[in-house]
Amino acid sequence: MRLLHKILAGAALLCSIVAPAAAQSDYPNKPIRWIVAYPPGGTTDLLARLMAQYLSTKLGQQVIIENRAGGGNNIGTEAAVRAAPDGYTIQLVNPANAINATLYPKLSFNYLDDMVPVAGIVRVPNVMTVTKNFPARTVAEFIDYAKKNPGKVNMASSGAGTSVHLSGELFKYMAGIDMKHVPYKGAGPATTDLIGGQVDVLFDNMPSIIAHIRQGSVRALGVTSAQRSPALPDVPAIAETVPGYEASAWFGAAAPKGTPRPVIDRLNREFNAALADPVMKARLADLGGVPIPGTPEQFWALHRMETEKWARIVHFSGAKVD
Repeated sequence: MRLLHKILAGAALLCSIVAPAAAQSDYPNKPIRWIVAYPPGGTTDLLARLMAQYLSTKLGQQVIIENRAGGGNNIGTEAAVRAAPDGYTIQLVNPANAINATLYPKLSFNYLDDMVPVAGIVRVPNVMTVTKNFPARTVAEFIDYAKKNPGKVNMASSGAGTSVHLSGELFKYMAGIDMKHVPYKGAGPATTDLIGGQVDVLFDNMPSIIAHIRQGSVRALGVTSAQRSPALPDVPAIAETVPGYEASAWFGAAAPKGTPRPVIDRLNREFNAALADPVMKARLADLGGVPIPGTPEQFWALHRMETEKWARIVHFSGAKVD
């Protein structure tokens, strides 16, 4: 009887070891949930849906976008942090995940510790865009107008503490002007009101605003990257008028801490393959994005560097959330 018990115990132990390995070897065997912490229509949502189409084909399972907006990116992020670390939940990482580490002093999570990197996707500039009837037609004219009308220029954003918001705060600080911040729950509604003339200026991520610029429904004054963007070659860099100004956005994917490394590696390979695909590269370039392929560790190094950068910007801008 003792021998039988030992055999059964050994079999149970073997199953406990083999079962997870087997589960990883046939990963994925059900749909994957991709959390986007913003409503549909913005850059995070656009990039996630573009990549999800490619990943669904290559992985043989649907990658389903779940928009969990609110809390300045924190509601969706907390849902991702608390999700089971089984490879079936990932999150679209964006600059707010780095910014919020400083902007929100009492978060219930530490993003860099509680999530693990999967892959980088792209870096993109933001675009300083005004309503088509705004009187200023250059960055210099905008600064002059704002100085003559302190506090009367309405600056929209996709939410307090987002890169869209802090790009504008950095511009305010470096240009020495005052603008009234009008936060929205995502880039989509902010852009709608910019087009309608309810707000004056928006420092939106290029992928979600570029089509409106090309259509002429809004007017671009400058890009936030240090140099001009090939996607909008006729639009000057803000740094040409405000030396030293730079505030690019970046995007990637992460998973809950504890997600098996073989799963992370599989996802990383597919993300990198997507970024190397000629059709995907052309689509991202058309949106103004520069691919950032690489290892999970390389993406997390970027995330750490950006967390430190945005901490300085939050402090010297005095940016706060309501």
